[in-house]
Amino acid sequence: MADPIQFGTSGWRGLIARDFTFDRVRLATQGIADFLNQQSSTVNRKSQIILGHDARFLGRDFSLAAAEVLAANNLTPLLCDRDTPTPVISHAIRTRKAAAGINLTASHNPAEWQGLKFSLANGAPATMEATRAVEHNIAQRQKEKWTFEGSVIGTFECKEIDPRPAYFRRIRQLIDFDAIKKAKMKIAVELMYGAGRGYLDILLEEAGVKVTRFHQHPNPLFGGQPPEPSAEGMADAAACIKSGKAQLALGLDGDADRFGIVDRDGTWLTPNQILALTLYHLKKNRRWTGAAVRTVPTSHMIDAIAAHLGVPLHETPVGFKYIGALMESEPIIVGGEESGGLSVKGHVPEKDGILACLLMAELVAVEKKSLGQILKLLEKQIGKFYTDRINIHINPTKKAAILKRLAQGLDTIGNAPVEKFITTDGYKFLLPNNEWVAFRASGTEPVIRCYLETKTAAQMKRLQTACKKLLA
Repeated sequence: MADPIQFGTSGWRGLIARDFTFDRVRLATQGIADFLNQQSSTVNRKSQIILGHDARFLGRDFSLAAAEVLAANNLTPLLCDRDTPTPVISHAIRTRKAAAGINLTASHNPAEWQGLKFSLANGAPATMEATRAVEHNIAQRQKEKWTFEGSVIGTFECKEIDPRPAYFRRIRQLIDFDAIKKAKMKIAVELMYGAGRGYLDILLEEAGVKVTRFHQHPNPLFGGQPPEPSAEGMADAAACIKSGKAQLALGLDGDADRFGIVDRDGTWLTPNQILALTLYHLKKNRRWTGAAVRTVPTSHMIDAIAAHLGVPLHETPVGFKYIGALMESEPIIVGGEESGGLSVKGHVPEKDGILACLLMAELVAVEKKSLGQILKLLEKQIGKFYTDRINIHINPTKKAAILKRLAQGLDTIGNAPVEKFITTDGYKFLLPNNEWVAFRASGTEPVIRCYLETKTAAQMKRLQTACKKLLA
């Protein structure tokens, strides 16, 4: 039997032509169609499914292959008329009351990768229960040696939609464009050759911002670099700031669900810091009410700001589907994760990098300070936080033993006694002085990801060394 198709925290991903092929996309789509037709909510059998893709190689063709399978299962595919951001597809699912959405994207992965994200009727990433059911359906179809005789690649005709106007209307309701307009800002925008072009840049120009665009043309190779708005990926935009041509830089990954922010002095700010700033802004300046939610390895700076502002806080496993579930069940001011995704109350339960970038522009405009200045003022009230994530390569033969040792708990890590052991997702050890270390094993590599947070740079170095020795 062929290799199984498995869904991780952000869908199924694979190398194009090796793991990710047209036959396997059809098979995965059939598994999704089986799942949808098994649900009582899709008894109609004419339910609409929103289909989209990013700017990757063969994105539209893969989408059409999926559309043909959906149509053969009495479902109605609606294909976005161009490469489309993940949050926009999520919004389209909700506004059109679709049964689900399928997005062909590998997000920030390098160009040789493709992926498939499956979203439910609320626009949120599919739950683990849903993806396990889909995986079961796929495995059953594989056992049956299921095949599909499709049209010539790229020739299937599917109804198309333009989801941008409805999404823009919602963003205009969430963002104070008047405040941004009054500030007369100059902003560098890193579009990463991706699906965010024509979204973030156009919305900023609508707000009167003088925009300098970088990599605004679609390129399935992403200029030879992963479409990730990290410090390295935002280097050109940062140089624009240092040259005096911009006061802020905003960036998006390949499908625009992740963000990258560079401050007025050229400093790239971490997603942890942006999540903290978003909570601060929406509570203090907007006076929003509700709770905040973060994932297990996300900075406790969010906890400190939440406590300072009187906001309840929730901790979830890694994966925005868990954050999205909470956003659907109670008022959440902001939910986010350290990997660079967030959403806010009244918006989709899915990561939205476009929204995050606009909120940072709004915060700078409202407070008339740089983001770094605002962070320093906050640190005077809640203290400073040092965060890091390191990937520690381990001997594959020792992986099981290492994980077993972590699962049993630890009394100390380096010079710090363990005060509490949390197993919500991976192994998290709370240490004195609001410091902590967490370990999560990669499902695909002989790697254990180590997340650390300390209150001093010296302690960070000590814990980094201790963690590497612990996993040796």
